[in-house]
Amino acid sequence: MTSPVRDTVHDSVHDTVRDNPTPWVADHIRRFEETGGHPRPGTDDLLLTTRGRKSGQLRRTALVYVRDGEGDRAPYVLTASNGGGDRHPAWYLNLLADPEVVLQVGSDTFTATARPATAAESARLWPAVVAAMPSYAAYRTATTREIPLVLVSPAGLTD
Repeated sequence: MTSPVRDTVHDSVHDTVRDNPTPWVADHIRRFEETGGHPRPGTDDLLLTTRGRKSGQLRRTALVYVRDGEGDRAPYVLTASNGGGDRHPAWYLNLLADPEVVLQVGSDTFTATARPATAAESARLWPAVVAAMPSYAAYRTATTREIPLVLVSPAGLTD
């Protein structure tokens, strides 16, 4: 699925966003849109749009998040689990190449800046992400790679 959007991060008036082609993720994105950003009651989900590191195209995926603290300044914490696969998800590699992203949380859409969590931040935050999505614990044991956590701060709120 594709949709035209105003991409304020990259200063283009219109660009086409390409949704994650994995069927269950594409279905999750569809449910997110149909429910005004609340596809799974009791679970905090968001849509992340990154710029493809190879194609330059906008790519959108659905992810679970937690917050690192309280209030508007608290970064969103994303887990680059890739279902416990041995490779990092494409969205993670994309934001390493271009950390300027777009988040949609509920009905709010805004630009943000992403960065990998430090080892100390990951150790502190890992229990919170497992509490939000218990399957992350199993994913962590299913792979030999370190599953990165990503901190995403709304534009203008980074330190």
